[in-house]
Amino acid sequence: MQLHELQPIHYNKDGKRIARGGKRGRTAGRGQKGQKSRSGHRIRPAVRDMIQRLPKLRGKHA
Repeated sequence: MQLHELQPIHYNKDGKRIARGGKRGRTAGRGQKGQKSRSGHRIRPAVRDMIQRLPKLRGKHA
């Protein structure tokens, strides 16, 4: 057996693509409404919100 004759035991499967129709119509396993069911949902990191709440200090402060 040569190196170029080797075959993979199993082929890599792609992950499921959610909410694309097919056998799972309409909501397609995403639930009803809400941020998580929408397309392009992304929950903001909490650290970023904390930084935005801090006051922006301007001028010279000793």
